Amino acid sequence: MSARQGSAAILLAAGLTGPASGQPPAAPARAPVPAPPVCTTPEHRQLDFWVGRWDVFPTGTDRLVARSLIERLYGGCVIREHWMPLDGAGGGSLNSWVPAEGRWRQIWTDGRNGWRDYAGGMEDGAIVLTATTAGPDGAARLNRMRFTREPGGAVRQVDTWSADGGRTWNAGFDYTYRPAREE
Repeated sequence: MSARQGSAAILLAAGLTGPASGQPPAAPARAPVPAPPVCTTPEHRQLDFWVGRWDVFPTGTDRLVARSLIERLYGGCVIREHWMPLDGAGGGSLNSWVPAEGRWRQIWTDGRNGWRDYAGGMEDGAIVLTATTAGPDGAARLNRMRFTREPGGAVRQVDTWSADGGRTWNAGFDYTYRPAREE
């Protein structure tokens, strides 16, 4: 074998191509171009104030009742809640701005087989979500949650319910989410 044939054999064995093999060099592979972010509208950011690690207290008290982790996920399209009460069943929710509906949706489920489908949006500087549920007697009732940004970085979540189609409202829970203390 001549020196030239030996060099060509080595290049071919190494998988190299180029002028020695008579083939032009291959173009480098290009990485796929990522799709542009789709959940970047101002509406998608309306609930960002709730994202964080929280210690949760009945409003006006220092009695810790739960911890909650609220995360922005899936390219910024979803806010997920992980509710961890100190006593009782935990639960969680998925929250999304749905452009086709022009409103927020929240699906809540928990360790007591509870399930609610809330919908709503921004009202007077708060996110207000409402769901039709069954009361303890099985009759339909409305549940309404109101999320507001509070001084000092806290978030307040107030739940009310109505058995008369929203003409009158009754107190449910009233929690203040404070930024979690490092442990």
